[in-house]
Amino acid sequence: MMWHRTFFFFNWQIRRGAKAIILPCLPTRQLTTKYGLERSFVPPAVLDYFSDDFTSTITCCPLQPELHRPPKSKFSQIQDTSLIMGILSQLSIIHLLWSAMVFCQYEDYDFEDEYNEEPDHQQPYYFNSNTEAEVPHFPFPVECARECFCPPAFPLSMYCDHRELKTIPNIPSHVQQLYLQNNYIEAVPTGPFTNVTFLREINFSRNKIKSHMIDHGVFAKLSSLVQLHLQHNELEEFPFPLPSSLEKLLLGFNKISQLSGNAMEGLPNITMLDLCNNFLDDSVLKGKPFSTMKNLMQLNLCNNKLLTMPPELPSSLMYLSLENNSISYIPENYFKRLPKLIALRMSHNNLQNIPHNTFNLPNLLELNLGHNKLKQVFYIPRSLQHLYIEDNDIEIINVTLMCPSIDPMNTNQLTYIRADKNKLTIPISTYAFFCFPHIRTIYYGDQNVNANKSTQLRIPVFRRFLTPEEYDEARDNHETHDHETEEDHEAEDSYFHPYFQ
Repeated sequence: MMWHRTFFFFNWQIRRGAKAIILPCLPTRQLTTKYGLERSFVPPAVLDYFSDDFTSTITCCPLQPELHRPPKSKFSQIQDTSLIMGILSQLSIIHLLWSAMVFCQYEDYDFEDEYNEEPDHQQPYYFNSNTEAEVPHFPFPVECARECFCPPAFPLSMYCDHRELKTIPNIPSHVQQLYLQNNYIEAVPTGPFTNVTFLREINFSRNKIKSHMIDHGVFAKLSSLVQLHLQHNELEEFPFPLPSSLEKLLLGFNKISQLSGNAMEGLPNITMLDLCNNFLDDSVLKGKPFSTMKNLMQLNLCNNKLLTMPPELPSSLMYLSLENNSISYIPENYFKRLPKLIALRMSHNNLQNIPHNTFNLPNLLELNLGHNKLKQVFYIPRSLQHLYIEDNDIEIINVTLMCPSIDPMNTNQLTYIRADKNKLTIPISTYAFFCFPHIRTIYYGDQNVNANKSTQLRIPVFRRFLTPEEYDEARDNHETHDHETEEDHEAEDSYFHPYFQ
């Protein structure tokens, strides 16, 4: 933006007794020197360039110019004209230099630098999946318990883990994530949580907390709590009451053997519940405690004492873990209520016979039935990709049962089968490759044909011939090893994390 100043001609009077000239329609100032000399009226824009020896007052200008001084001699007029021209020439030079400076500033400025160059003191950006929005950097030190650590990069988090604490320190009101894992805490009193208002996540895992040492309602008052980690403690009961805002609750590796009747009714937002490695049996689940959890997506009941399938699971369920129980059968049409199921793990149970269409699920990707007592295979849904049936009593893999029909427009997606430690004497029929055109690996490994000795098939690992594109993809995924071992395929079982996280 160019600034313009307009300079007006004026009459500079220095003689004693001279009268000032009023310029028409121009704001004027009467200048009086400290010597009493009167001078003509000068425009305000020009006054900035003169000495501070003058005092000025604003007067109104008349519509018509008036002359109130005696006539000048020709010598005086020439002298005045020379003085005016000298002043104007100096002002013109100043104005020209000032304009050139402003123009050069605009000419040399590169607007792209403002957007492409990073600021020298820019704060680093950290992504925290536990918060809904980016947390601004605090310009001042935040309060922190002396037993803990509050990193400046995460001003809303307080780390008190691995510090051999026996009690919970006082929690500042601004804290949203509290980490107290790996300590010796036995009780959860209300006191330390008195000032807490925005707490979203608490990690109490690997402590010595007992159910009767938790103050009643201490968690229910935390209305913003989303995640609560209490695994690897000494809980005997399901903690109650809990806030309705809770979404993830981890209670694995405790001693829980009881679920109160209304313990789970106030948890409408729960999406993940981990109860693995506890003492739950069928009697505890008779009250159908999970039926009210309409948003539950992941349920972990592995390593308990269940003999039957848990009743009335919510239709929102996507991941179900029932490994290491004593379940011996699956009721017919049991999974029809779970159309969204993606992964089912039931290894290390006592399953023997499975109804033919038990797993006819439209979204199932992983099915793990290893380490059971199955004697024959079953129907494979078209969506399934990974099948684990190792360590069973299967003598032959009947492809017709697995794939009763072929639909070129809707092919089966199965890519991997693990079938070691069964009683197979021959490989799978080649008809399987028409039913499962995407199959890449069948792991036979060692077979338990004889009671006292394991044997191997002629081809312990079958791998379908891959196109160059498939080969490159398999190599990138570390699926083209020359030698396969049982340990390699144990790792295959971790297609999903054990807790599906």
